[in-house]
Amino acid sequence: MWVMLAIGHALLVITFTMRILIRDDLSPPARLAWFVVLNLVPYLGSAVYFLFGEVDFDRSARRRHDKVFDQVRTLGGAFFGGEADGERLIDQAYETGFQYAASINGFHPMGGNRAELMGNPAETLERMVADIDAATDHVHVLYYIWLDDNTGTQLAEALMRAVARGVTCRAMADGLGSRKLLGSTLWQRMKAAGVQLAVTYPLNNVVWTVLTSRIDLRNHRKITVIDGKITYCGSRNSADPEFRVKPEFAPWVDIMLRFEGPVVAQNQLLFMNDWMVSSGEHFTAMPKVETGNGDGFPALVIGDGPTIRRCATPQLFSTLLACARREVTITTPYFVPDATLLEALCAAAHRGIRVTLVFPARNDSWIVAAASRSYYRVLLEAGCEIHEYEGGLLHAKTYTMDGQVSVLGSTNLDLRSFDLNYENNIMLQDEHTTAAILGRQGEYIASSYPVVLDDVLKWPFYKRIWNNVIATVGPIL
Repeated sequence: MWVMLAIGHALLVITFTMRILIRDDLSPPARLAWFVVLNLVPYLGSAVYFLFGEVDFDRSARRRHDKVFDQVRTLGGAFFGGEADGERLIDQAYETGFQYAASINGFHPMGGNRAELMGNPAETLERMVADIDAATDHVHVLYYIWLDDNTGTQLAEALMRAVARGVTCRAMADGLGSRKLLGSTLWQRMKAAGVQLAVTYPLNNVVWTVLTSRIDLRNHRKITVIDGKITYCGSRNSADPEFRVKPEFAPWVDIMLRFEGPVVAQNQLLFMNDWMVSSGEHFTAMPKVETGNGDGFPALVIGDGPTIRRCATPQLFSTLLACARREVTITTPYFVPDATLLEALCAAAHRGIRVTLVFPARNDSWIVAAASRSYYRVLLEAGCEIHEYEGGLLHAKTYTMDGQVSVLGSTNLDLRSFDLNYENNIMLQDEHTTAAILGRQGEYIASSYPVVLDDVLKWPFYKRIWNNVIATVGPIL
């Protein structure tokens, strides 16, 4: 019996080891991390690898994504912009960054955009509801987390009022992030009122999902498009800042901008892609679009995801860091960089760029918190500045560069956003809008305490060991 168990054990480890070795898409650190897990806890490690080890879709699902995006491009090709026009709009110093961003899913920078930074969560909700109440043609919304709290209920009721006026309303929510809403009476009320509903990556067939994909592949986007004229972009889900799912970390501190201009149409196209994949309904024409009078700044939408291109997001931020001339400020709640991004941050600091990083002091993920702090010494020694925000869970995902270029949206600087989640961001070049975002970043820093190298070097050995152990398996988190 013991011989059979030993043979079974060896076959299990060898099988999963060969599977890891044969894969060309794994980075060496990720491959090493899986070897560590499989050898330390072979049975648990094999089960975890089976459930979460590979970012993959069955072939039919991948073909469906590609076919739908081709249809979206056909319907809205004019709003993808052109390479020559996009280059003309961007300062030469930042052309490379925008060119790389455009390569991700084909959206090129288009001029004539305007943006307004929302002051606080109450204003964001008030303005969004007012815009929906003024809608005359359609409203499209997609959220990773949509709760039936005050914010979620007000948004749902605004959609129901719009439907009663004859406005077409389509609403999507992620099957995991919004699972409580999907079983609530509010969701049923929306359906009964005539709001067209869809669920991205539903959990109604978990076994099939496990066998053909990964259960933690998620649509993390936050998209609101109103009459093809207005879009909101930022880090906020449809939830109160008190975030009753994890109230002990509240308030959740987010950032949202209200946009008008051609970038609205690009966000519309991203929504259309997700809607057709999730609902099965196919648009036969581009919904109504109002792009304004052409006055404004250049911007483009970046829609990343596991069916787009691997490593696109860390490569994008690394390219942007190489474009920086003076300073870069980044805020993110979850910081688990890959080697590409980590080295780009250090390289920027080494060549004299002021690199400022702002993270939450208390993170809702103890794993991410430990992994993040394992990188502090390397970053500080390179010359980066690190601040830990103490006014709640800093959930804003922002990147500003040289007072000219900004990126914001749903993407965290962690491996989940890089490899597993569908994300949406807007990248722009505008001094006025970037100054507004920089001002908000300054408020975050004012509510933070600086982390200095001397303090990190004084951390007790067991804390450093713990952080580094978690970071070792970081590539598979």
